[in-house]
Amino acid sequence: MTLIRRWIARPVHWLPKFDPHSLQIRLTVGMALVSALGIGTLAIATSWQMQRQLVATHKQTIKYIFDRFDRDVMHYSERNPAEKGLQPAIDSLSADRVLLWVKRPDGAIAAQSMPLSGRDDDTSKGLLGLPARQMMPQVSEIGGRFWVWCSGPLTVKGTHLGQLYIAADITEDRGILEGLIRTLALASGAAIVAMTVAIALYVRRSLRPVLEIGQLADRISVRELDTARIQLQNAPSEVRQLAQTCNTMLDRLAQSWEQQRQFVSNVSHELRTPLTLVSGYLQSTLRRATNLSEPQREALEIAASEAERTIQLLQDLLDLARADRGYLHFQLEPLLIVDLVAEVVEMAKQYSHREIAIVCGEDLLEASADRNRLKQVLLNLIDNAVKYSPSDTEIKVGVRSFGDRAIVEICDRGVGIPLAQQGRIFERFYRVDEARSRSVSPGESLATGGTGLGLSIVKTLVEGMGGTVTVRSKPGEGSTFGVILQRD
Repeated sequence: MTLIRRWIARPVHWLPKFDPHSLQIRLTVGMALVSALGIGTLAIATSWQMQRQLVATHKQTIKYIFDRFDRDVMHYSERNPAEKGLQPAIDSLSADRVLLWVKRPDGAIAAQSMPLSGRDDDTSKGLLGLPARQMMPQVSEIGGRFWVWCSGPLTVKGTHLGQLYIAADITEDRGILEGLIRTLALASGAAIVAMTVAIALYVRRSLRPVLEIGQLADRISVRELDTARIQLQNAPSEVRQLAQTCNTMLDRLAQSWEQQRQFVSNVSHELRTPLTLVSGYLQSTLRRATNLSEPQREALEIAASEAERTIQLLQDLLDLARADRGYLHFQLEPLLIVDLVAEVVEMAKQYSHREIAIVCGEDLLEASADRNRLKQVLLNLIDNAVKYSPSDTEIKVGVRSFGDRAIVEICDRGVGIPLAQQGRIFERFYRVDEARSRSVSPGESLATGGTGLGLSIVKTLVEGMGGTVTVRSKPGEGSTFGVILQRD
């Protein structure tokens, strides 16, 4: 009993989610309604025809009795007055559910079936009170039972004997008919349910290739554009045409993406060399020139800073292009995370002049990572925390372990990131606030200087080392970025 209750209480995962706008639901409901309408119409028509046939059969029976009654009276009265043959004729034609009686012109009963006299008062009164001269058989409810009856004048041997009444009790036959109709209704309902289930399964199976196309398209990433193709051999021709169209679109996307990557890579490479020369000349001029005025020196410092920032931007673009092509290689080795974090924090303090604290859970925590790439990741994240938090607040860098993972967390008490934008901050060139995207002052930027590539670089490098990046943030309370790496 306990197992049954647990089985019933389990969530039903095999049922599809009800979406009123889905094609599957619309086709299923539409076809089920048409089927229900057809079966329902057939059941109603069959029930009506059965009821009509039942009444018609009894009407024919009493009509037949009515038409032959005068001949039977003549047969039983031969040499006697016609009235003498009434009772024998009634007795010969009466049955348990067929009653006959003759009412004289003065209203008295000349002859009647024996069962009529034994009926209860309500039934007898109802039957005896039926109107005269109703030649066409009628159906009436009398005394809680259903009767088919008719009446008409009775003339035998030229003598008017009164009004002949014939009534047949069809209650039992009607009950049997109602039982059949109920059975037919239940069978129709069961057929509708079975057809609905069958239609749902058929529609679901028919639309499965379309769902597969959607699932395949959803799983295709930028790195798989060259190889990912939709293969549906046994699908309907229309679906195969759709798959072919999707494959053509993927070919175009792959070609466009390759052209874009090639363009970014070429431009970044071509621009980096002259900008490096410009930056070198500016730095040399600043070091050697002794006769520069203050405005001139400030202008050269700004130019040198922007040149460095642009060189870093081009380097980031080259790294991303190499990562997209699979040319960005990592030298993974066991690293003492605390030592690396301490080195990065000292570098960040020199450039940012901010208070940065290390919160360490394990001094000898090791993880598998690329030393230079991990330093670049942590510098990016610390720079992010410096730029988007007040200068009088402390930045914390935490190191801890969780199972077989090593976690480095960078926490700030800055402006925070709205929940709706947290899923997009790792996209390339995406910036939450354009006004906060520039570096704070010459020489202070540790990474991209607000180009919108910093977090994208972080995600690419961490995933290349087999790790993941997380973010927890609340506007006005700060943000926490986590780098999760595999422990050695």
